[in-house]
Amino acid sequence: MTSPRPALPLLAVATTLVLWASAFVAIRHLGHDFSAGPLTLARQGTGAVALGVFALRSGLPRPTGRQWASLVVIGVLWFAIYHLALNQGEVWVDAGTAAMLLQVSPVLVAVLAAAFLGERFTVPLVIGLLVAFAGVALIGVSGSGDGSTDSSKVLLGALLCLVSAITYSVSLILQKPLVADLSAVHVTWLACVIGAATCLPFAPALVDQAADAPASSLWWVVYLGVFPTALAFTTYAYALRHMTASSLGVTTYLVPPLTIVMALVFLGEAPPAVAYVGGALALVGVAIARRSRPRAAMPVTADGDDLAPPAAVGPGTPP
Repeated sequence: MTSPRPALPLLAVATTLVLWASAFVAIRHLGHDFSAGPLTLARQGTGAVALGVFALRSGLPRPTGRQWASLVVIGVLWFAIYHLALNQGEVWVDAGTAAMLLQVSPVLVAVLAAAFLGERFTVPLVIGLLVAFAGVALIGVSGSGDGSTDSSKVLLGALLCLVSAITYSVSLILQKPLVADLSAVHVTWLACVIGAATCLPFAPALVDQAADAPASSLWWVVYLGVFPTALAFTTYAYALRHMTASSLGVTTYLVPPLTIVMALVFLGEAPPAVAYVGGALALVGVAIARRSRPRAAMPVTADGDDLAPPAAVGPGTPP
């Protein structure tokens, strides 16, 4: 395989991080015009169409029966329930806080890997889990930045973001063996289609809400499906093929600060001061949990590239 120009993987990483950060802001903005279900259907439907253009250029995927079972679970959990919970959660918590809450997913992945993939349950993992969830609890009781949201709703929003992190983590455990045999684009596309199909009961509400929404909001929905979903997953997969997994994974810690800056500029909102402390605690917990984790053996291609899914080895969670 011919090596790309050194700047191209870095450009791909930068593109991914900016787009994923912008998704938190877009979801928060669209909460005024679309409820969680219709927004999820619109995003996944748009993403499925956009990803299909790239996926079908490589031919039709041919998953086995067992792979189809995993794809269905991933599509329902990650591309439907994950987004339903996140979209509703961001009604009650600001974009920056949501981005920080989702950073606990690597700890959950480590716990699930220890339980189901035979990886060791270590003392640092347990300590990291406790520290990370102490940060989550602190964020949950921090209230909203402007005091406009009831504290109980802020807590509920934080819990919904945690549900997103859990469903994402379970999906990664199922996705890991899939990408050893199927391309990342095909896996993402099929899961996106399944997620959109799962949300079809929200179609009538989507039609009604789209009719009442301003044109700018409709374009934001298209943006969510095409850029943070279809394009960002593609650029991240490209970067993973040309960078070490550990180096790439660390970069996603930049998503929360990027989200906070974007939310401040475009929405005029920022997390409350206590939430920053909780976010820092969550990241410390992630760092502790990952510190002594043994590197799991991962299947590689003939060219020596890791085939582990991008987020499975990185600390970030795509919105």
